[in-house]
Amino acid sequence: MIRILTSRSALGIALAAGFLAAGMSTPAMAQRGGKAPQESVSPGFAKVAAPFQKAITDAKARSNVVAAKGKPAELATALSGEKAQIEPVLAAASTPFDKYQAGGLIVNLGQLAEDPAILKQGLNVMIESGKAPNAPQLQFFLGQTDLQLKDYAGAQVALQAALDGGYHNDELEAFLAQAYISGGKPNEGVAVLRRAIESRQAAGTPAPENWYRVGLGSAFRARQLDQASFFSTGLARNYPSKENWAGAISVLRDVAKYQAQENLDLMRLMARTGSFSEERDYIDYIQAADARRFPGEVMKIIDEGTAAGKLRAADPFVTEAKGIASSRVAADRASLPALERDARAPNASVATISAAADTFLSYGDAAKAVDLYTVALSKPGGDAALLNTRLGIAQADKGDYAGAQASFAKVDGPRKPLAQLWGIYAAQKAAGK
Repeated sequence: MIRILTSRSALGIALAAGFLAAGMSTPAMAQRGGKAPQESVSPGFAKVAAPFQKAITDAKARSNVVAAKGKPAELATALSGEKAQIEPVLAAASTPFDKYQAGGLIVNLGQLAEDPAILKQGLNVMIESGKAPNAPQLQFFLGQTDLQLKDYAGAQVALQAALDGGYHNDELEAFLAQAYISGGKPNEGVAVLRRAIESRQAAGTPAPENWYRVGLGSAFRARQLDQASFFSTGLARNYPSKENWAGAISVLRDVAKYQAQENLDLMRLMARTGSFSEERDYIDYIQAADARRFPGEVMKIIDEGTAAGKLRAADPFVTEAKGIASSRVAADRASLPALERDARAPNASVATISAAADTFLSYGDAAKAVDLYTVALSKPGGDAALLNTRLGIAQADKGDYAGAQASFAKVDGPRKPLAQLWGIYAAQKAAGK
């Protein structure tokens, strides 16, 4: 979830309402983004509003208010007298400029009272007066306040108005997306975030990390593969922490609903990035690798998972997988020379060659795996997407990161999202990350 926070300093600068005595024509408010109107309030409004303004100013230093800071319920009691003046002040506002001033005073009280409902009331009055020189900025603050109040429909309207009005803020689109997502419209929210991220990408500026995380979480809940791929790759590319790699890989794994061979290559990436975060990660890897097919790789991942405290050695699944793998690994290793010989025979089929390459990759012999995958790709009938994925993995393991990126870039179809993540990994390794 996006953390909703109305900046008190920013809001104070934008909404520092200074009451105008009747007949004065100095600026009503110090606001960013526009000129304050040069007008005077009506005499009738001045008589009611002046005491209200003084009451708010005096309350700021009053001991019971100071002691209640950070405790909205206590503040509500301490400021009950000031709150009772809101309606009379609004009733006395007879001109648009009076209403603009009244709204500013109510906003000040709302901030002092730490009461978003009062803050919302004041912002609405200011906007509706038609006198706000920077209405889009006020719409932004209104949208944030609506989010605090869980008025998601209201937040959508206000934040969209801020955006349409040309207000610029690094978090505006994120708040708008959250308004849609929290309001039960995840598709609209994700679309807003994606457009905002793509706009920043075009300008050469990465979006904030939280945007990718929010988008990824929403894509996961909606089971949207295209969006999950977009946000996972963006998160891993721009903010490649172990936690973010784990999130990117896990969401893609769950949303794409890959079969064992695709999952195997995805879990191999989790291993390379050191981003295992839970028992399920190791279990999925073991299942995809299959102790009967790649016993050496299964033994390795069981040992690593147990050492990390994520796998329980006494777990029946782990015990069975380890038993199968340990009973086969010696013979499997002994068969490697014969596998290589058969794979290099002039009449070897693509299936024979790729099977040998897979085995060498599983034992960490990247050089032989690269050679054999290259041969397999030169023959007709092979699964080019699978072979290029695993060629890229072997090249990355060998340290040929440029070659790995080129191989991953050739992968299309269902494997493309996972190959894109692998390509990001290879690019980061090439950059020394």
